[in-house]
Amino acid sequence: MLKVSGVHTYYGAIEALKGVDVDINEGEIVTLIGANGAGKSTLLMTICGTPQARQGRITFEGEEITKLPTYEIVRRGIAQSPEGRRIFPRMSVLENLQMGSITAQPGSFERELERVFHLFPRLKERMHQRAGTMSGGEQQMLAIGRALMSQPRLLLLDEPSLGLAPLVVKQIFQVIKEINREQKMTVFMVEQNAFHALKLAHRGYVMVTGRITMSGTGAQLLADPEVRAAYLEGGH
Repeated sequence: MLKVSGVHTYYGAIEALKGVDVDINEGEIVTLIGANGAGKSTLLMTICGTPQARQGRITFEGEEITKLPTYEIVRRGIAQSPEGRRIFPRMSVLENLQMGSITAQPGSFERELERVFHLFPRLKERMHQRAGTMSGGEQQMLAIGRALMSQPRLLLLDEPSLGLAPLVVKQIFQVIKEINREQKMTVFMVEQNAFHALKLAHRGYVMVTGRITMSGTGAQLLADPEVRAAYLEGGH
């Protein structure tokens, strides 16, 4: 479904991604783990077109999207829930969700709204509340809900559990599983919480300073001594 081939991304003169190869098949949950600053968020942002890859190719469902502007990439069926949530704090929950539906099919708003409220009943309760006054967990639910409103076929999640209480983390991961299983949505997730992420994922990749150093099924990576030492046993 998504193929990232030999991608190099720069911030000015600094090379953030150094020849990254990643494949995501339809219907999978794929997770990318790595230490802070490894380039994980940069990869998600490069897939979405900002910044653009300086070398390499990104194809989605057989079409090259490497040089497309972000709004065209979203139109093709990729949505991102960014790191740090980045909701519109002064707008209500409903208005945030409306912003997410701008590129969706005309006439689909009510149906998608119901679907988001089914996944996150708390958002329905808070529909008219200003988003900035909600808890971190509720804001994360809203960020994911807003991404879902565009009816994506590929959902990119950047650190969905960051800064959340363990109980809320469990809830968020449960919803990701449900989105994948019930709605047949493909998910590519960057996550610091390697244990939760690999347990949930069909496959995973490990990134170290802008390079993919390891890949395998979620279970293989969970059992790998190097991964355990670096990311699971009091590591990152």
